[in-house]
Amino acid sequence: MRVRGIRGAISATENSREAILDATGELLKEILKVNEIGDFEDIVSAVFTTSPDLNACFPAEAARVLGMNEVPLLCASEIAVPQSLPMCIRVLLHVNTTKTQSQIRHIYLREAAKLRPDMTSAQ
Repeated sequence: MRVRGIRGAISATENSREAILDATGELLKEILKVNEIGDFEDIVSAVFTTSPDLNACFPAEAARVLGMNEVPLLCASEIAVPQSLPMCIRVLLHVNTTKTQSQIRHIYLREAAKLRPDMTSAQ
């Protein structure tokens, strides 16, 4: 097995705890499903970032709700780049997998699909 990174992003509808947790949960579920990750033991760690306009809660809470209680999680704020996508939650999962780099599916949902139009998963 190798450690691979899986990226993803999603937009939240508003700066509220409910909206952030809902969006983050949706993103994580899709990443897990598409990449066939059924055991949280395979997740080494996760780093979440939010655009500066999202600060109502930590998106890592959504991972805990899904059961990732043993996975090391970290939250941070993205740098405030002018014209960047607002209300955006990003994640980088580090996973143990037998998949090759080209078999990993990165997931971009809602308005965040605009960030990576080159990815088929962003459609």
